[in-house]
Amino acid sequence: MKKLITLTLMSGLLLSLLCLGITTVDATKKVAIGPELEEAIASGESEFEVIITFYGDRKPTADNLNLLENIGINKGLSLNSLPMVATVTTKGQIDALKKEDTVRSVYLNRKLEYFNADSTALTGVNKVRTDDQMRKQNGGFPVTGDGIGVVVNDSGVDGTHQDIEFGDHLVQNVMANANLNSLAPELLPITYAEGVINTDTNSGHGTHVAGTVGGTGEMSSGKHEGVAPGADLIGYGSGAGLFILDAIGGFDYAITHQTQYDIRVITNSWGSSGDFDPNDPVNIASKKAFDRGITVLFAAGNSGPGENTHNPYAKAPWVISVAAGEKDGTLADFSSRGTKGVGGTFEVDGQSWTWKDEPTITAPGVDIISTRVMAPVSSLAADKDAELIEPAYLPYYTTMSGTSMATPHVAGVVALMLEANPELSPSEVKNYLQQTATNMPGYESWEVGTGYVNAFAAVDFAFDETKEYGSTVNMNQTFNSNVESTTTRKEFEVDYNPVTAVSDNQYSFEVEEGVGSLVAQVNGKGIMEETGNPINLVLIAPDGTEYSSGISVLFTLYWDRTVSVNAPMSGTWKAEIRGLRGVEENSFGTALPETVQGTLAFTEVSGFSGLDDINGHPAGAAIQMGVKERLIDGYVNDKFKPDNALTRGELAQYLVMGAGIRQSSSATDLSPFVSAVLQKGATLKDKQQIQNGVMLATNGDFRAKSSVNRADLAYSLVQSLGLQEKAEEFSGEVTVQYKDERVAVEDSEDIPDRLKGYVQLALDLNIINAEFSVDQGPYDIEPTVTAIFSPNEDVLRGDFAVAMTRYYNAFLK
Repeated sequence: MKKLITLTLMSGLLLSLLCLGITTVDATKKVAIGPELEEAIASGESEFEVIITFYGDRKPTADNLNLLENIGINKGLSLNSLPMVATVTTKGQIDALKKEDTVRSVYLNRKLEYFNADSTALTGVNKVRTDDQMRKQNGGFPVTGDGIGVVVNDSGVDGTHQDIEFGDHLVQNVMANANLNSLAPELLPITYAEGVINTDTNSGHGTHVAGTVGGTGEMSSGKHEGVAPGADLIGYGSGAGLFILDAIGGFDYAITHQTQYDIRVITNSWGSSGDFDPNDPVNIASKKAFDRGITVLFAAGNSGPGENTHNPYAKAPWVISVAAGEKDGTLADFSSRGTKGVGGTFEVDGQSWTWKDEPTITAPGVDIISTRVMAPVSSLAADKDAELIEPAYLPYYTTMSGTSMATPHVAGVVALMLEANPELSPSEVKNYLQQTATNMPGYESWEVGTGYVNAFAAVDFAFDETKEYGSTVNMNQTFNSNVESTTTRKEFEVDYNPVTAVSDNQYSFEVEEGVGSLVAQVNGKGIMEETGNPINLVLIAPDGTEYSSGISVLFTLYWDRTVSVNAPMSGTWKAEIRGLRGVEENSFGTALPETVQGTLAFTEVSGFSGLDDINGHPAGAAIQMGVKERLIDGYVNDKFKPDNALTRGELAQYLVMGAGIRQSSSATDLSPFVSAVLQKGATLKDKQQIQNGVMLATNGDFRAKSSVNRADLAYSLVQSLGLQEKAEEFSGEVTVQYKDERVAVEDSEDIPDRLKGYVQLALDLNIINAEFSVDQGPYDIEPTVTAIFSPNEDVLRGDFAVAMTRYYNAFLK
């Protein structure tokens, strides 16, 4: 991988020349060989599908093709616009290519992960495009957001990029003209510079956002296509420096030109900090757009994981606030959170509104590949790009992370919904997104909203509003059991100075017995509270264990530093501020003296309700944790009944509650929970939505009141982790680890062959236990260890609580 990264960084120097039509060759540079190709060669394979890249800015030259023929490569695909050839080679031919100074790289034609194609598969966008029923409902055409106007209110859009080309897909591109200092001393109407081909000449942020909304993917043969490639994009660019006037100018333009461009959506990947204020001009502007039928989206912010970090403009009840998720269905650490239980009621224009300090929905926001600004060339994410993007596509795409990337994904989903049903109001759009979301295990609504966005279900609901969605969403549930907790906060400050003693940069505090979680947060605001300061917050436990916030490369923009510790030990802790000591250690520079202010939050479980029969039970702690994280629930009579057998209907309910299972609208009379667990591609962990359901039915009979045995539970939990392919690869007898040895499971023959791989994985992941026995006769030198799994034994509800909490830990990894 080191060779690939080095090549890409060097090619960044070449790219400016290539954009000017100048070709340069460095004869001293070695040909880069992809690490996966090197591994394949080392494994002894004889032939390799590869991509050969030459130096140049256009299609391969006649000399390039002659070179290949001279070393015996006479078949393959030569690209039309890029200097690349796809072909099949031998090791000897690759060795010959290494000696040619016109060859830039040779890479295995492998399947890549963590790009925009993953995001659109994960959220069901790809499923929308390929679903035959949706195509028929849409007049025979795939749902692409056709004709829906989406305003990208951002740094600008580079309309020279073929994926979002000005005059075609980008129907209008506007440069803000709001420099108050340059105006003559008179009142003038605000003006805009329209028809500007490239308005993103500084950061590339807006171009990336636009590509996520609706890039065509032309420069990647559709691979990095945006969510709504049929939408009409309208760019409103404010440049690198964004002020309130710039921001509301975007709303003003959208409202003024709504009819001209059929503007139905405006996406905003920017914000601020502080409390929600309905009188803030940005909130007023977003409300006016809402009143005109424009759906407004805001990024939740990148100041997580601490509480009370939510973008105030995203808190308006008429907008959609988008949190950033990982592609494994969890929440990104940096994604801003709201504040539990905080909100209020206010009146605007004679109408009463209620707001809550929480996001609306979560969408993919980590390592998102989208359109790269073409001029000037941007290479801010060179290392990550080299890791995740094929060399052929590097000039056209780049990688970014943030709620800024999650927000345009949802904006694209909204465009799909509006094509399916143009009559939807902004309130209905928001509601449908919430009602079709997927529950996210271990998170509450103040962190993730209703859950992970489900594009397929949202568009399906838009087509047919009579379908049943929302009844399985945790935020809509009334639970029988609850675990209560309280949070107290304490302010502190440290007069940080890098040249003083370590103890002078510390703050000591006490953690009492019984605290369930500790969260510390500080702000490194820097000089004049404008520059940011590269400081690190470290919590030191009584035993010396350290927990660090780290220092973001974006410390100049995001000042928050947060550390979270679960189940902290009691005793005296220290919060220490550390700074970087020099450019040799880190390019961020040296931290400067500053009075750093922060808060400490202590959360303690104070009791539980609806669980009257768990005291003293061996599974009691797991039951409490499971209820707290909404993985399980008790009965209406305040009992959990831990020694009762778990039913299949209960398992279906709990999997949808806490295993990341997508909703399904079934035409059968099955419950929504059962429909969800039986559907293909049920789990969030199945990004491509191609695996079997997470529960099995026999001849169409679900048998909801029947008990669940241990082998079937192993299947459901392992399948919920998206491990079908790995489970099906297993062959042989089931074994289990016991100290330093693997022990064969004695009743392995009792496990159905189709489930053995699932049982093996459940044992290896420590989700379900085997039972060991140790026998040693009076004359035996060593004992004999045996293990049994008891695959046909009924699972008790207490057993399930233990297994489900272990599943939860595996899900979050």
